[in-house]
Amino acid sequence: MNFAVITPTHQRRELLPEAVASVRASISAPLDFSFEHLIYDSGSRDGTAAYLREAAAQPGPPLRHWHAPGCLLAGEGRNRLIAETAPDAWIVPLDDDDILLQRTLHNYAAQIQVHPGRPWFVADFLRVDETGRYLPNEDYYAWQFESPTAMLHAIFRAEHFIQGNVCYNRAFVDEVGGYDGELKMAEDLDLYVRFLLAGQLPVLCPHISHLHRFHARNVSIGVDAETHNADLRVIYQKYAKELKALGITEPGK
Repeated sequence: MNFAVITPTHQRRELLPEAVASVRASISAPLDFSFEHLIYDSGSRDGTAAYLREAAAQPGPPLRHWHAPGCLLAGEGRNRLIAETAPDAWIVPLDDDDILLQRTLHNYAAQIQVHPGRPWFVADFLRVDETGRYLPNEDYYAWQFESPTAMLHAIFRAEHFIQGNVCYNRAFVDEVGGYDGELKMAEDLDLYVRFLLAGQLPVLCPHISHLHRFHARNVSIGVDAETHNADLRVIYQKYAKELKALGITEPGK
C-alpha cells in the first residue's frame, strides 16, 4: 500500500515547514505501507523554493516538489500532483498551513484493509489557531449517511461539508475527472459531489486526520453562510440534471 500526501502551496514559507515535518513524522508500524509527500509551489516569492530543495535533501520519507512561475488555483495544483503519483496510490490532501497527525496514514491504511474495494474515506479534524493552540468547540465531525443521495441532500442544504479530511484512491479520482482547476473556492467539495454522484458513499473513519489552522491569511477567511451558499449554487449548476433526478433542489430555492 502506498500513500501520497499532496500539498499545493503559495507564499506559505513560514507555515509550510510544520506541514512537511508532520508528514515526515507519520508512523506506519505495525502496518506495512510506504508514503511520500508531493508539493506543488505555484509562484511563491518568499523563499519556498529554496526551503523545499533543502528539505528534500534531508534523510527521511521522500519529498518531491515542483514549481511554476505563476499562481495556480488549488485544484489545478492538486491535479498536477496526482498525475505524479503511482496508479495504485492512495491520495491524502493536506493544505500547506495544516498539520497531519502521526497516525493518520496508519489509521487510513487500517480502514482500507477492513473495507476492501471502497474508494474513499473521511475522518474528523480539529481546529487550532495560528500558534497551534487548540480551539475548543470548533471540532469537525463527519456524519454517517445511509446513501450517497442522503449525503448530497445534506450538502446542498448546507448542513454538512467536507474539505481536506479525506483519503481516496488514484483510480477513483481519475474516473471522475479530478479537481476542477478553474474553481476559485470549494473545488474539494465539487470533487466529493462527483464521488457521490458516482454512487460511492465514503467510509466514515473513527480518527482525527489533521489540525486545521485558523490564521489571518486563511483562504476561507470571510466565507460566511451566504458565501458558502453561493459556492453551492455554482456546484449545483454544474450537475443540475443529475441532482434534480435525485430530487435534490438548488440551494436557496
